[in-house]
Formats: sequence, structure tokens, C-alpha cells
Amino acid sequence: MGNEESGCSTGCPILAFFIGGMVGAGVALLLAPQSGKETRQKIKELADDAKEKVTKYAEEVKSKVTSAVGKGKELVEEKKSLITTAVEAGKEAYAKEKEKPGKG
Repeated sequence: MGNEESGCSTGCPILAFFIGGMVGAGVALLLAPQSGKETRQKIKELADDAKEKVTKYAEEVKSKVTSAVGKGKELVEEKKSLITTAVEAGKEAYAKEKEKPGKG
């Protein structure tokens, strides 16, 4: 669980910085002296680039989450197996103890 939190604490500010930079670039384009057509084209390119980078970032996050979930499932299965083995050993020990003369 700590890994997901540290991933977000590192990734979230980076994403915020990136989005802030993109917004700043968009504002600069709007204030730059050029034709409306050029401005619209640059904004479109900027939006396409931002969409591509955000999609890539989302895929990386999804991959990390999927990996963490998979590792969590493996850990649960491993611990489940250990618990099952311990319970079976306990049952066997109880049965042996109960069978001894003078018990039970």
C-alpha cells in the first residue's frame, strides 16, 4: 500500500507541473501577436500533444496499479497456503493428542 502512495506522491506533482506548463503555453499562444488561424493551429497541436502525453501517463499508472494488484493477489495466495498448512498441522496434532491413552 505504501508503494501506491509514494507513486502518487511522486507522479501527481509531475502531472500537475506538466498540465500547468501546458496551460501556460496555451495562454502564451493566445497572447502572442499572430493570426487567429495560426493561433488555433498551435492550440490544436498543443492539445493533441497534451492528450497524447496524458494518455501515456494514464497507461503507465494503470500498468503500475495492475502490477501492484497482481503482486497483492500472489501475496494473498501465498499467505492463504501457509495458513491452510498451519491449520492442517494443528488438526493433525490435535487428533494425535486426542488418540493418546488417558486423553479425551
